[in-house]
Amino acid sequence: MEKLTGVFKAYKKNGEAYYRSSITYKNKHISLGSFDTPELAHKAYLEAYEVLFNKTSTLSSYSKDHMLSFEKWVIIHNFRDNGYYFGNPIYLHKYYFSYYLDPHTELKFDADDLFYYASHKIHRKNGYFFVNDYGVQQNILNRYGIRNFAVKGRDYRFKNGDYHDFRHYNIEVINPYHGVCKEFRKNKLVYVTRINIYGTWTVGVYSSPVKAAIAYNKAVDFVVSNGISSKNYVKNYIEELDSTQYQEIYAAIKISKKLRSLARDKSN
Repeated sequence: MEKLTGVFKAYKKNGEAYYRSSITYKNKHISLGSFDTPELAHKAYLEAYEVLFNKTSTLSSYSKDHMLSFEKWVIIHNFRDNGYYFGNPIYLHKYYFSYYLDPHTELKFDADDLFYYASHKIHRKNGYFFVNDYGVQQNILNRYGIRNFAVKGRDYRFKNGDYHDFRHYNIEVINPYHGVCKEFRKNKLVYVTRINIYGTWTVGVYSSPVKAAIAYNKAVDFVVSNGISSKNYVKNYIEELDSTQYQEIYAAIKISKKLRSLARDKSN
């Protein structure tokens, strides 16, 4: 049987044969994937050759009939058009880059984030996007100071309405602290602190987000120290205060009488 260009036979651990496809472009050896037959592997090679050397295709010309995965399609188009090879499905633009999860999901990022996402693969689960960072799943919104379980539209928003546009100018953090929600009451802006024990309890209403965040911390300390809840609460870190300033506000801040009554009920 005549050897097909770009096709190499390999074997799985159980001894079963499969076929790998690859191509070389600008002195870069590019793996195109693994296939069950040499014919399929060669077809992938021919598709890559058409992209890289004949240059008749674009990102949008991909179809499900292609042997190349869409990820490889993006990678080799970016290499052809922009001269940079990335292992992730990234396509460079003048002032930003796109990260494609599939032909219909294009995430946009600032150029400053390129190094990070060139080495971190984005995954999607239950409607949110995350990367594996040192073995830990990290929501990509965390990079903008948005905490886990923050609610879109209440705690943060995408200014242009595009939920896939993660360029920094497009993301506005509304409520940066755990347990704090900005509300208007009687035409006045206030910050309401709530804590989840068994159901949601209001801790208090405060004049600033910092006071509301410290009130949340105080409520956490209260429910944990009194054995009201054993949940592993994440407390707020107040970057702009030193320890003395923090302790002064912490000591003076008041929390709900109803919340304090839980400790009395538990002791009776």
